[in-house]
Amino acid sequence: MAYDVIVLGSGPGGYPAAIRASQLGLKVAIIEKESLGGVCLNWGCIPTKALLKSAQVYDYLKHAGQYGLQTQGVAHDFGAVIKRSRGVADKMSKGVQFLMKKNKIDVIMGYGRIQSKGKVSVTAADGKQQIVEAKYIIIATGGRSRELPSLKQDGSKVIGYRDAMSLPTQPSSMIIVGSGAIGIEFAYFYHSMGTKVTVVEFLPRIVPVEDEDISKELEKNYKKQGIDIMTQSTVESVDTSGTGVKAKVKKADGSIITLEADIVLSAVGVVANIENIGLEENGIKTEKGKILVDPYQQTGVAGIYAIGDCTPGQALAHVAAKEGINAAEHIAYLEKKHHHIPQPLDYNNIPGCTYCTPEIASVGYTEKAAKEAGYEVKVGKFPFMASGKASAAGATEGFVKVIYDARYGELLGCHMIGMNVTEMIAEAVVARKLETTATEILNAVHPHPTMSEAFKEATAAAYGEAIDI
Repeated sequence: MAYDVIVLGSGPGGYPAAIRASQLGLKVAIIEKESLGGVCLNWGCIPTKALLKSAQVYDYLKHAGQYGLQTQGVAHDFGAVIKRSRGVADKMSKGVQFLMKKNKIDVIMGYGRIQSKGKVSVTAADGKQQIVEAKYIIIATGGRSRELPSLKQDGSKVIGYRDAMSLPTQPSSMIIVGSGAIGIEFAYFYHSMGTKVTVVEFLPRIVPVEDEDISKELEKNYKKQGIDIMTQSTVESVDTSGTGVKAKVKKADGSIITLEADIVLSAVGVVANIENIGLEENGIKTEKGKILVDPYQQTGVAGIYAIGDCTPGQALAHVAAKEGINAAEHIAYLEKKHHHIPQPLDYNNIPGCTYCTPEIASVGYTEKAAKEAGYEVKVGKFPFMASGKASAAGATEGFVKVIYDARYGELLGCHMIGMNVTEMIAEAVVARKLETTATEILNAVHPHPTMSEAFKEATAAAYGEAIDI
């Protein structure tokens, strides 16, 4: 059977690409080797948020006294927490199944490999092979946990993010290697549950992609919580022969210490799934382990597109989704089923969120990057300590930091750390998309008392007009 479009992979990039293509009148099949929704829904974004929510509620219960409330004998059931998370993931995956049916998209379960332009071979779990044909192919094969040579994952003592979400029993101690979003979120979760956590980061600061002020604030907060943090440190080797794990860690000063723990979690980023999918055979070019694409997600081979974590943009679910929609719209545009050529993504206006406590959210330039790009900047900060809503909520840690171009008042970047800031960053994204200036932010009346008015307050601070600090 022939299709207009075949999508290889059903993650947060693949399934929106399939739905958008179907909405635009194209006949679509999606190929998935494991679970609909990919890593994001099954082993990533969604189930981790469920785990983090359990940790947060547990924290609230432990500190109920601070709110004038009494609780007796607060305890947690690690197995039940994991089970709830898996239930959330399963429900979301079933939701994608429903969406595929609703949009009349054929789901073909199996491992897809591009045979030639317009042909994909699919190997099912039982080894049966079939050939599926389509005029266009969208590669959305995603990524997986990156393995370091010194940290080979064995699935029991040296684990990746996937195993970290479904451990049968709670470890009493854990070493987390890497302090990006994944490492930092698991550090908070396991620490809150009562595991002794040590974070080892190769770079000089944790959450290294964030603005320096954010890194400093999170490190201060994590140390106060009781999480050990070692920056400019590397795990040289691990010994798993005993009951737990012995990790040799080289510190910033060159000295080597041995850390002992039940488990080592390797969270050193993701690597693209681009092997054995027929790229080389079909002349699809890659560079630094990613598939090269143009602004409309087209590879160098006509009719073949690639989106999401297997391409060079940020490895984020919301990036993949928009790239998938753009690829579908570009195909529909070529097929004269859609009037508009899609608007390419602006990779400098992509929000990044980390759901630890306190949360982190940011968009645009860091202060350092703005200065390096040649801007003269006005920087404003508003601490949540000065926010009435934050005080009432008992969540006064963190701040909002804004960076404006001194010349034209253009919003260059926004960096937040605090309670619920992942829900607040979208205002800054929209503001930047609309090329808003500081004057407009100051004249847009923000509701009081809210956490979100901190964005306006930080803007006022940048212009020497702050009222509440």
